[in-house]
Amino acid sequence: MKKKFLGAVAMAATLALGLSACGTGSEAAKLENGDNKDLSIAVFNGWDEGVAASELWKAILDEKGYNVNLDYADAAPVYSGLSTGDYDVSLDTWLPITHKSYIEQYGDKIVDLGVWNDDAKLTIAVNADAPIDSLDELAANADKFGNKIIGIEPGAGLTETTADKVIPGYGLDKMDYITSSTPAMLSELKTATSKGENIVVTLWRPHWAYDAFPVKDLKDPKGALGDAESLHSYSRVGFETDYPTVNGWLKNFKMDSDKLNSLENAMFSDGAKDNYTEVVKKWIGENQDYVTSLTA
Repeated sequence: MKKKFLGAVAMAATLALGLSACGTGSEAAKLENGDNKDLSIAVFNGWDEGVAASELWKAILDEKGYNVNLDYADAAPVYSGLSTGDYDVSLDTWLPITHKSYIEQYGDKIVDLGVWNDDAKLTIAVNADAPIDSLDELAANADKFGNKIIGIEPGAGLTETTADKVIPGYGLDKMDYITSSTPAMLSELKTATSKGENIVVTLWRPHWAYDAFPVKDLKDPKGALGDAESLHSYSRVGFETDYPTVNGWLKNFKMDSDKLNSLENAMFSDGAKDNYTEVVKKWIGENQDYVTSLTA
């Protein structure tokens, strides 16, 4: 009896080994277009444009039979995970400045799929009917804005740039620079614009505030805020082989700031939601021609 049992175990092990060797045990599930069915998109925590683009592509790909998982993480583990193949793709690399150090570290181990938005930049914004149009007019008109600049989190790069470049560069030292949080800044912006009051805030493009509120950017003739950046998609090595169809779609992916701001506004303007699925589906229905073009 014992010999028969051991023989059965040996036979099962041999069969399993044979299946594994011929690929049956490890072969990824495929779609008819040749792509792997399961796909992971890494999303930076707290980066709204990346969340919006990722949720959009998840909705599009799920509808086409893919099984898409969104993995949220901070930037460092995302790039590390792409380099080791733990993630398939990520859609929110800012270049040439913001994520430069990560590309210098991991660039030869990941693949640039191209630019999908080229209007990413730091801004100083005011209400659309404000009496000034440029940062070099702000110091002389500070009293019209309550002598305040409303900022975001103290540790943000935008906060540092405003304090180190914008304020000294445009002689705004006598204005109060108030930092707390992004939600607090947006609350102040919403209140001021709804009351028809002047306000100055630190902001950035793309952002849903441009779709939700009547605001305009102040011109930056001295370039204190830096040049506009581009948003890139990056994949792991081998992504093109495992996802030839999606790889092509993402290489051709373009989304201008008006479209992106509109999607972000639909997703985020009413506060954080637990599930964006229905919101994104509704937005897709309102922008069907554009969405259809992404996989044409």
